[in-house]
Amino acid sequence: MSFVRFENVGKIYASDGVSVTALHDVNFEIEKGEICVIVGQSGAGKTTLLNILGGMDVLTSGKVFLAEDEISAYDKRKLASYRRYDVGFVFQFYNLIPNLTALENVEIASQLIKDPIPAEEILADVGLSDRLSNFPSQLSGGEQQRVAIARAIAKKPRLLLCDEPTGALDYNTGKAILKLLQDQSRTRGMTVVIITHNSALTAMADRVIRVKNGTVIDVRKNENITPVEEIEW
Repeated sequence: MSFVRFENVGKIYASDGVSVTALHDVNFEIEKGEICVIVGQSGAGKTTLLNILGGMDVLTSGKVFLAEDEISAYDKRKLASYRRYDVGFVFQFYNLIPNLTALENVEIASQLIKDPIPAEEILADVGLSDRLSNFPSQLSGGEQQRVAIARAIAKKPRLLLCDEPTGALDYNTGKAILKLLQDQSRTRGMTVVIITHNSALTAMADRVIRVKNGTVIDVRKNENITPVEEIEW
């Protein structure tokens, strides 16, 4: 049984009597421990898809499963618990708390669960041992994104969801962040889903899902994974 499953998922937004179809007939599967890149142009439905998988939005039709659990059947309380314990989020903009240090930003996430990875340990893993007491304004964009990744990983989520994680970064810093995500997936066996409009990133993925006009047009397993260091865009 696949770790993530979308079955005939649809999402319609209704406002002032106008309905907009964001997703329709979406079907795909992701195996446990894979890096999956979901690629498509702006407006293709990638973020809606990620928000449904992350329990931040609800679908209109179909079903979504994480392992044996049908998360699309959860009520608000169960969705809150799912977001708290099972999912780590990394966004394009880092969403750090400005008046807390790097260490404190990670510790906040660690307090959500019983057995987190110690904040100092995970910040060392992302190369920030010497920046623990720095505030976000004292960190570069790449360093802030590393703190955000450390914060997401500290609670040992079953699923790490990344929304354009390199979108606000320069080329070299972006590659360093992708290498970090790839390494964390491999060393921790973590399932990582990255959404992007940058097709070059598909080379690093175990699985590539292409989205267009609100539906999945192609799913393929990548038989020749390229190390992040060798990807050019």
